[in-house]
Amino acid sequence: MPKRFPGSLYSRGSEPDPRFSLANERTFLAWVRTSLALLAAGVALEALQVPVSPGFRLAASVVFVVLGVLAAVQAWVGWLRTERALRENRALPAPSSGFVIIIGVVLGVVLLTLGYLW
Repeated sequence: MPKRFPGSLYSRGSEPDPRFSLANERTFLAWVRTSLALLAAGVALEALQVPVSPGFRLAASVVFVVLGVLAAVQAWVGWLRTERALRENRALPAPSSGFVIIIGVVLGVVLLTLGYLW
C-alpha cells in the first residue's frame, strides 16, 4: 500500500468513515478557494486602476494578500486538526482563524470605502 502524506497523521488512530474524510477535504478546498480569491483581490487592487486614494488602496491590498496567506494556512491546519480528531475518534476542533479573516475582510472593505471617499 502506498504511503499517504502526512505520514505522522495517517500512522495514528483508525481509518474514519470515508464520508467524513471527504467532507473534510471539501472544507479544505473551500478554504483554498477563499485564499485564492483574497490573493486575487489584493493583487487586482494594485494592478487595476481603481479610483481609490493610493495609500488606502495599498493598505487594503496588503490586508487582502495577508488574509489570503492566512486562509491558506487555515486550510492546512484546519484539515490536519479535523482529520486527526476523526482518526482518534475525538470531538471536532473549533474553528481557529475564521473570525480573524472576517475581521480582516471588514477592515479591507473599510479601507477601500475610506479611500474612495477621501
